[in-house]
This record gives sequence, C-alpha cells and structure tokens, in this order.
Amino acid sequence: MLLKENSSILIPIDFSKQSLVAIRHSFNIAKLTKSKIIIMHVHKPGASNQASELESLRQEIIKESGLVVETLNFEGDIYDTTDKKAEELQCMLIVVGLDTHVRFRSFMGSNQASKFIKKSPCPVITIRSTTGRMECKNIILPFDLSPESREKVGIAVQLANYYKADLRIVSVFPPSDHKYENKLLPYLQQVKKFIKEKGVNCTNKSIPANDVAEAIIDYANKNDCDLIIQMNKKDKSLGEMFGGTMSEKMVDISNVPILTINPMKRESYSTGIH
Repeated sequence: MLLKENSSILIPIDFSKQSLVAIRHSFNIAKLTKSKIIIMHVHKPGASNQASELESLRQEIIKESGLVVETLNFEGDIYDTTDKKAEELQCMLIVVGLDTHVRFRSFMGSNQASKFIKKSPCPVITIRSTTGRMECKNIILPFDLSPESREKVGIAVQLANYYKADLRIVSVFPPSDHKYENKLLPYLQQVKKFIKEKGVNCTNKSIPANDVAEAIIDYANKNDCDLIIQMNKKDKSLGEMFGGTMSEKMVDISNVPILTINPMKRESYSTGIH
C-alpha cells in the first residue's frame, strides 16, 4: 500500500483549534505528493453552513501554503460524509483533528469516530496536539507477527523517503512470553534489513510490557517521534497484539499524530518481505 501522488487530502473541519492544526499538518505531505487539499465542513441540519468563514479559511491556506485548496460544505453527519466523499473523490488521505481532552469527541461521539476510521477508504491521520509538527524526522512502526502488520511497511518506507526520516520499528510483547519474543526478534531483523535496502535508516526496539498502546506512546514521547503508523486490524481475537480496541486506544491516548491504515481487502498481500 502506497500513497498516491497528484491526488487529494481531505480534511473535515469544525473550525476548532484541532481542525486548524490538522490543516497545517497536511501542508508538507501535500507538497511532497503534489496533492491538493480539500477542506470540508459538515454542519448539522438547521445550523449555519459558515460558507463565508470557509472561503476566508481557503484564501488564508492558499496564501500561507501556496497549495491548491478546494472546499466542500454539506449538511449531514460528519463521519458518514467524510468516508463517502473520500471514496467518491478517490482521496489518498484523510487528516482529522481530535479534541485533546475528550476521547474521540472533536466531532460527535466516540463510537461514530471509531466506525469512521474503520470504514475509511484510505489511510487516516488523527491529530490531538494543538501544535502542528512541521517536520517528520522519526516515524514509529509498531510490529507484531500478524500478516497484517507487514502491510504498512510500504507506506512507511514511502513517507520516510519523502521526509528523509528514520524508521523506528517497535514491538511490544508480554514480559512472561519468551516464546513470542524469540519468534519476533528474527522477523524484526528481516523487516529491518528490507527497509534498509530501500535506503531508509532503521532501528528496532523490543519492549516487554503488558499494555501495548501505553508502551508505544511512552517510547514515542521519550524518543521525540513525529508519527506512528499502525494497522487497524479487524480481527479482535485475544491473540492479536494490535487488533480491534488496541488500535482505537492508540488513537485515543496518543499526543503524537497517528496514521491508521485499514487492512487490504484481499487474501494475500506482499511487500517483498518473506
């Protein structure tokens, strides 16, 4: 899976501070992929459509970034509309600002936000910070032994090459599960070798911990990381390290931007890693 160049980045906004941070966070990736920005406001029935504010914001973004910027303005549900428009416009990416204090509450409710990410036709970057990260020098790649985990390698290498960033492979395993650790380490070395062959500087780190999400966020903060790339796996079996609610928790607690990718809808997928 790779980001498409000469495409569109969709940014749903509610004019909150997080919305504006999400817009500015997208400037670099839009320039690197030669893509346009589409800012979309979806208002509740009977509420103001804020058309003049939307146009003023568009002009401000053009002046600040020099990018091609379009606007969309609809009445309806922000989540359903975002997924529908992203698919209709074949967007390569959705960037959304989430409230820094309330879980999944930047727009209208936790369950809806979770479903929005799971139904998204393209990768989604979620941002809780109120300050934008203009650079991206360290990217975290959480890894486990599941087949889905390798699907994010291609996009991670692509982003690392765009930003001239380092990739940090991080794997979390239960402290008492030595068998899992022994299986994991050779695989991490294989993935690391593959990434380095693509011209990207890469390190790997194994962390014994019981809470995967908290361990990864803690590592990200201690190592000044700028982005976490995770899979939004649909299998919620207990044996999956990053399945179901784990990926949701990552989005919920991270002050570092997270790029969430849904699994490929096919029986087999290969990144070249065997």
